[in-house]
Amino acid sequence: MNNKRVMDHAANNIRILAASMVEKAKSGHPGGAMGGADFINVLYSEFLQYDPQNPKWEGRDRFFLDPGHMAPMLYAQLALIGKFTLDELQQLRQWGSPTPGHPEADVERGIENTSGPLGQGHVFAVGAAIAAKFLAARTGNPTFAKETIYAYISDGGIQEEISQGSGRIAGHLGLDNLIMFYDANEIQLSTETNAVTTEDTAMKYRAWGWNVLEIDGNDCDEIRKALTAAKAEDKRPTLIIGHCVMGKGARKADNTSYEHNCKTHGAPLGGDAYRNTIVNLGGNPDDPFVIFDDVKEMYANRAEELKNAVAARHEEENAWAAANPEKAAQQKEWFSGAAPKVDWEHIQQKANDATRNASATVLGALAQQVPNMICASADLSNSDKTDGFLKQTHSFVRGDFSGAFFQAGVAELTMACCCIGMALHGGVIAACGTFFVFSDYMKPAVRMAALMQLPVKFIWTHDAFRVGEDGPTHEPVEQEAQIRLMEKLKNHHGKNSMLVLRPADAEETTVCWKMAMENTDTPTALILSRQNINMLPKGTDYSQAAKGAYIVAGSDENPDVIMVASGSEVSTLVAGAELLHKDGIKTRVVSVPSEGLFRSQSKEYQESIIPTGAKVFGLTAGLPVNLLGLVGANGKIWGLESFGFSAPYKVLDEKLGFTAENVYNQVKSML
Repeated sequence: MNNKRVMDHAANNIRILAASMVEKAKSGHPGGAMGGADFINVLYSEFLQYDPQNPKWEGRDRFFLDPGHMAPMLYAQLALIGKFTLDELQQLRQWGSPTPGHPEADVERGIENTSGPLGQGHVFAVGAAIAAKFLAARTGNPTFAKETIYAYISDGGIQEEISQGSGRIAGHLGLDNLIMFYDANEIQLSTETNAVTTEDTAMKYRAWGWNVLEIDGNDCDEIRKALTAAKAEDKRPTLIIGHCVMGKGARKADNTSYEHNCKTHGAPLGGDAYRNTIVNLGGNPDDPFVIFDDVKEMYANRAEELKNAVAARHEEENAWAAANPEKAAQQKEWFSGAAPKVDWEHIQQKANDATRNASATVLGALAQQVPNMICASADLSNSDKTDGFLKQTHSFVRGDFSGAFFQAGVAELTMACCCIGMALHGGVIAACGTFFVFSDYMKPAVRMAALMQLPVKFIWTHDAFRVGEDGPTHEPVEQEAQIRLMEKLKNHHGKNSMLVLRPADAEETTVCWKMAMENTDTPTALILSRQNINMLPKGTDYSQAAKGAYIVAGSDENPDVIMVASGSEVSTLVAGAELLHKDGIKTRVVSVPSEGLFRSQSKEYQESIIPTGAKVFGLTAGLPVNLLGLVGANGKIWGLESFGFSAPYKVLDEKLGFTAENVYNQVKSML
């Protein structure tokens, strides 16, 4: 236990650094960082278990920051343990610096997650806690059973609707390895919290089955006591409600208190207010970027403590590995991030099946062959056919994480963020399913997965208006256009930020799943049909789907027209081509499961499939813009430009022009 005087001095050191970073950048959020300094200082100086020599140690405790605007607090704390230099702190929010305005995942630097959109960060922690439980059950490695996941949430994150899903799930599953600190400072950006909510947060979390502790969030002794109690809890997740002071220690220009003031939330303190604040906290406003000697000494001592504590954990791990060499080798492979070995050749598909059913067949094989895979569904497993996976395992329940299926309930965004948290934890391959139209609920999480380059698999079924009788509320029209924009967006490594795949039949579904499992660099979307789809022509080389687009019918050297589509529309083009052939029109049919992948192929390959200047006809059950990049100025696209309608899908095909006859008519008129 550290001396209270030194602990308070260290917290003030964090406050000085945080306020000074924002001041130098002339941009940022000092108030929350100053209020949370006591908690993060106690956590890192006495509780968080990590290996100073190996930042990626699999069994480390993990700290997930939800309010990314409190980046200055995290960067300042990480500077105290040597992860950032004082010069780097001074580059907050500047081009090319390692201290961006909101933290971006960098395990080497001690940052477990990218945070910013309020609410998501603490749900990543829930997913990581599930992953730790799963790995403990799968491997028997004692380090995972001792791992603790810490989360930090603010008033804004508590208000975001996603907190409802994460609170319910964590309580229901009894995630006793999860400890969340709620910085209840009662201030948000434009108002005090009492202007928008009067709920009893403690009662709400207790109703979800959480252990709830309420403390002075700026008192290191109370924080220590609460964390000790939370660590001892063995049945429930713990919420520590810390009543913190926004802008703790801040002074105005006239040297009166600037604490508990909305204005400190999202702007530099400025001028004399800044100078008075730094003096009040014990710093030098002319030389604020300093780590105090006693604080250096405290964290040097902590580093030595950690070496000993971690050495004991490593000894346990080594003993386990010696007794379980196969599991140890398996664990090493899981955390390497390498694609799993799957016997793709022997997956047998049923002819003319719906691609959601074909996906179920693949998922059944993956459940048997990929022991570190977790599959989830938002209460739709028997409809999105993730039950193909579930039938080979069982769901997580409180006290038993030996299965591999996560029943998330009706909470698509929460489910997606939990899967992202599993991927952030490492050692786990996460997939989750729901209807494609409900991908709208998941877009904020999908974007974060793309930003963090996490290989989560998103399984979206019921891909078009052919949902039929359910009507326009359940019929995706604009969703494919939205998600395919992610194929055009580049990540920071210059690669497409997402792989989006819409297979044309059951066999192409197997190839698309293979591509998804081998994509270890970005998220993958699999967009699948509810209705049965005719198989592509006999002799189709499905392996070519890995190039994003390939010829499936009529590979004439000089076709009169090239017809392109993805998903179930490809077989409609094949049927239309047969009618056109009777009129002597030479056609080429191209299946394009992924335009983004196709555009990453050589120019020569792209020209061999869709030559520049060719006449191109496109068919899409979504917005015509889906195919605009493929069809170009010389072509024509038949798609939907309205919401769907309630009727049997075959009636909709007729009414909306998704038939071989209409393909024939449209191509004839185009030529």
